[in-house]
Amino acid sequence: MSTTIQEKEASFVLHTYNRAPFVLVRGQGMTLTDSEGKTYLDFTSGIAVNALGHADPEIVAAVQEQVAQLSHVCNLYHTAPHAELAGMLCELSFADKVYFCNSGGEAVEAAIKFARKYARVVHGPGKTGIVAFSGGFHGRTAGALAITAREKYQAPFRPLMPGASFAPFNDLEAAGKLIGPETCAVFVEPVQGEGGVHIAHPEFLRGLRRLCDRYGALLVFDEIQCGLGRTGRLWAYEHAGVEPDMMTLAKALGGGLPIGATLLTDRVAEVIEPGDHGSTFAGGPVVCRAAQVVLRRVSDPALLEHVSAMGDLLVKRLGELNSPRIREIRGLGLMIGIEMDGEVMPLLEAGYERGVLLLNAGPNVLRLLPPYIVTEAEIDRLMDILAEIIEQ
Repeated sequence: MSTTIQEKEASFVLHTYNRAPFVLVRGQGMTLTDSEGKTYLDFTSGIAVNALGHADPEIVAAVQEQVAQLSHVCNLYHTAPHAELAGMLCELSFADKVYFCNSGGEAVEAAIKFARKYARVVHGPGKTGIVAFSGGFHGRTAGALAITAREKYQAPFRPLMPGASFAPFNDLEAAGKLIGPETCAVFVEPVQGEGGVHIAHPEFLRGLRRLCDRYGALLVFDEIQCGLGRTGRLWAYEHAGVEPDMMTLAKALGGGLPIGATLLTDRVAEVIEPGDHGSTFAGGPVVCRAAQVVLRRVSDPALLEHVSAMGDLLVKRLGELNSPRIREIRGLGLMIGIEMDGEVMPLLEAGYERGVLLLNAGPNVLRLLPPYIVTEAEIDRLMDILAEIIEQ
């Protein structure tokens, strides 16, 4: 079966990903199983998506019930699940309103449009500049790509959306030279994921808040990867005590189903009118039912304490490896980057052989994003495997 599926994929699926050499067919908790019956300990969560692990019984039950009741009607009609999910998100965050979409990239695109509409209505034409940061990743769609400072990603698709400029991450002085009267928005990840798991200094985020207030720009936090409990707080911005004007979410929110969200204050929402933006599938009943389960569970203080405790344990155990190959260990909660002295793809491939799934974040950073249900025993098993493959 594995060979047939891989051959079919090579023949018919556009080659935009280099996939691992096996076919996954089943998941349960922290474990995935391939078509040959081999099991893998999952320290990726589908890139920070499966926060509650695989086949969580409560998510499965909610999806099954909703599919049997009402699966799709489009946004021309009211449904209960999306209204209830929006209410939960607003009650648990800074936000007053929520726009639903289907992915993180779409959430960023919406935030770009909302920021430019807000600037035009409140300040007049010409205030269209967007400031973002080195190492940041906001997506691969046209607008999101323009504010993602990656030459490899941008070069084939130029000219990109105009108006974006970049400052070094965590350099408030440099940001201050770019943020000015023509800036409509500043986009920043409180913890960079794809950029190598770099944490924004609290004073850096506070300084961006002051600069945005000074020049009438909107502060946008991209918490697509670092939000929804991943760092041990429900929202990563809580670590700095700074609230944004907008925030983008996706990944963990749907429990494995595709959903994105852009959260807004009333100040921004007041300028958005029917027809300014939309999506056929956004806020569908099935994914919103799943997301209600996820949001209720990941906002539980007991689970957030567990995330912090397991993250601290992971960092401690990684330090105890005492390997000269490890240059630095960075992270918050269960979002951890291990900077190595060389490329990490061989570690990922060795992990496949030994039954563990790992991620990279750039060429030389090993990234750990396990489900929040990870246990000390599973961390012990990971450490045994890492000690072996790093030495080899």
